[in-house]
Amino acid sequence: MDGNQRKRLRVIDLGEVSAVRSQTCYHAVGYAFGPETPDTIILVSPASPYVCVGFHQEAEREVDLEYCRQAGLPVYRREVGGGAVYLDRNQLFVQWIFHPESLPLELDDKFRFYVEPIIRTYRQLGIEASYRPVNDIHVAGKKIGGTGAARIGQADILVGSFMFDFDKKTMARVLRVSSEKMRDKVFQSLEQYMTTMKELLPELPAREMVKRIYLNKVAELLGAEVEAGGMSEAELQEAERLDRLFQSKDWSFQKGPLRRPSVKIHEDVHVREVDYKAPGGLIRLTARIRTEGEKPILDSVWISGDFTAIPKEGVSILEDRLRGMAIEEKSIGEAVCRALEESGLQCPGLTEQSWISALLRLAGSE
Repeated sequence: MDGNQRKRLRVIDLGEVSAVRSQTCYHAVGYAFGPETPDTIILVSPASPYVCVGFHQEAEREVDLEYCRQAGLPVYRREVGGGAVYLDRNQLFVQWIFHPESLPLELDDKFRFYVEPIIRTYRQLGIEASYRPVNDIHVAGKKIGGTGAARIGQADILVGSFMFDFDKKTMARVLRVSSEKMRDKVFQSLEQYMTTMKELLPELPAREMVKRIYLNKVAELLGAEVEAGGMSEAELQEAERLDRLFQSKDWSFQKGPLRRPSVKIHEDVHVREVDYKAPGGLIRLTARIRTEGEKPILDSVWISGDFTAIPKEGVSILEDRLRGMAIEEKSIGEAVCRALEESGLQCPGLTEQSWISALLRLAGSE
């Protein structure tokens, strides 16, 4: 890590902002980031609730859009991976926008580094939090926070939150599920495996105190001089541009290709969809497959899911390199290996074999 970059750490405390700005603020700093931009931490909460989907997800498949419309809940797509989530002012977002050289090289190590001051803050508040790979914070087996990562512009982005409270009922309601029985199961799982400061402490701590403790822990761990600051004019202009983009239907409701488990186009061409669950998240593949002789060929593939991918463009490179490959272990393995090497794609909890196993399911090989 570059010691000079660590000497100055800009902290932007935005308080409460509009729902969309609570997402676009860190994207804007990332896109405006340059060699002279200091490593930056943004502390922010949304003034009103909303639903946020991961970059590689398709909103209409993950979220009950009709319910969200009726409830007045906007849906935004972030450029960070992970799953759909309901968010409101009861979370204090902690957004890091750092020079890559200020952080560990490996993505798993970045997550561990990022969560440490959050964990130490929780512990000072009396909550015995700990890091749980790949990217969660747990208390006695219950999740009190997840984290996400992305490369935006020239900056590495890490995001998470302090969980003052969480509306589990609404979280279960905004998700698109197969039945109300499944929705009840989702809610029960949230009740059983998720916790908050409100549940764990006799009374909620003041936000300003939590911020103060957290920034002290950051300064200690990073050896940095914490300086209060604001967004630059260039960053504000970028945030305004992104506000408009994130609120556009073309951005938030991007769609992939035709979706059904298996659709016959003609005798030798099918569209098929498979899901593969790995420790790092769900991989969903939608592929057009043609048959040459007895051999299935991957004509094209679209990859989605709730995984984290850095750089996010690496997924598109993987899709490109898979086109025309026979769906058998040797060809798929070689294509995946080449794509990962070429793109530098890192997906915590997803290995090279995860991708291969998922892709072989398209031919029923696994």
